Amino acid sequence: MLKALKETREHTKSYYAATANWQTRYPTVEGNVSVDVCVVGAGFTGVSSALFLAERGYKVALVEANRIGWGESGRNGGQVIGGIGHDATKFKRWIGDQGVRAIREMGIECVEVIRERVEKYNIDCGLTWGLCEVGLKERHIRDFMEAKEEEEALGYPHRLRLLNAEEVRGLIHSDLYCGGLLNETGAGQVHSLNLCIGEARAAEKLGAKIFEQSRVEKIVYGKRPKVITERGSVEADHVVLCGSGYQENLVPRLARRVLPAASFLIATEPLGKRAHDIMARPMAACDPRTALDYFRLSADNRLIFGGMSNYTGLAPTNVTRTMQQKMLTVFPQLKGVKIEHTWGGQMGIGLNRMPQLGRLKGDNVYYVQAFSGHGVAPAHIMGKLVAEVIGGQAERFDVFSKIKHLPFPGGRVLGRPAFALGMLYYRLKDLL
Repeated sequence: MLKALKETREHTKSYYAATANWQTRYPTVEGNVSVDVCVVGAGFTGVSSALFLAERGYKVALVEANRIGWGESGRNGGQVIGGIGHDATKFKRWIGDQGVRAIREMGIECVEVIRERVEKYNIDCGLTWGLCEVGLKERHIRDFMEAKEEEEALGYPHRLRLLNAEEVRGLIHSDLYCGGLLNETGAGQVHSLNLCIGEARAAEKLGAKIFEQSRVEKIVYGKRPKVITERGSVEADHVVLCGSGYQENLVPRLARRVLPAASFLIATEPLGKRAHDIMARPMAACDPRTALDYFRLSADNRLIFGGMSNYTGLAPTNVTRTMQQKMLTVFPQLKGVKIEHTWGGQMGIGLNRMPQLGRLKGDNVYYVQAFSGHGVAPAHIMGKLVAEVIGGQAERFDVFSKIKHLPFPGGRVLGRPAFALGMLYYRLKDLL
């Protein structure tokens, strides 16, 4: 049975919210605020944009409808993985070979942004390195071989190692996988909410004004656009919209091009020494299916297990039981282990699975959305591109803005079941 996703989205149920270093309590927007740049949405994209802009000396207001990291940025699997979009070559007719290469290079750089941020601002977020992509079928291993060759041809600076089934079992103690691709130092895991809050605090120390519980109701376009909230407004030279799957119908044109889709996670009780029965060491792992499983051992030795992505806007009646059954398929040795946290969130999905960047009226209102469930690292490089374009360097931003993004046929109401059927096709392919 299914029920409305809203019931599974209380932020207090998430492992991240329960273990956050600091509870944000920023003020709401009151009266009229005037800045150089107003960033709407305080997930990774918005916070990264605000910090990059503050580093350049801009007066920034960061406006969030709930709390810092309240949306998917504070509820995801915490996997720091490079790459942007699913296949940049599909867009070569719009961006050319140089554009394809630029996107691939930014797919490497996005991870380095997080590495540098954490070190520069001493952010306590449990960032550790190590990712194993695991294969369930021989064709997955062939795909890993091809991906390794492509990355190495591009000059990827980290060693990638193909693993056979026995080598994977030495790292991940499951009989499910026939091989894998190990990245020791170029991908990893993080406490997502602590990272997001840490970056927001860094921006605040550089002078950014941060506002929470300030839902944006309207944008007035013009030479200095104005963002209207429930109790005030922010006027700026530039506005950046970073709400993605949570932006709703603020800009109808954007809403038609992004579909909020659900993903769910559980976290076990601390496993103590039993953690060694799961993995040889704390690291992240995922498989390559459309509706993939992804999991990791956290810094406090819990297994965080996620997946069950769906595009219906509905959740199973018992998310905990459903996710626990999936976890036990991978790790039957965890039978009887208590599940202490269950949560879900909305990721913004685009039809072509490539992030959407562009300008709205007057060319001084920008938007970034639709990371399609792969945004922890890519959202960080997008913040850098936002700062570049506002600073007069539009080349990298425009690589993305040249890509065409079609609206979902029938909008969100009719588009959701149509897209769910489309994704069912790919899930059936996963079974072959």
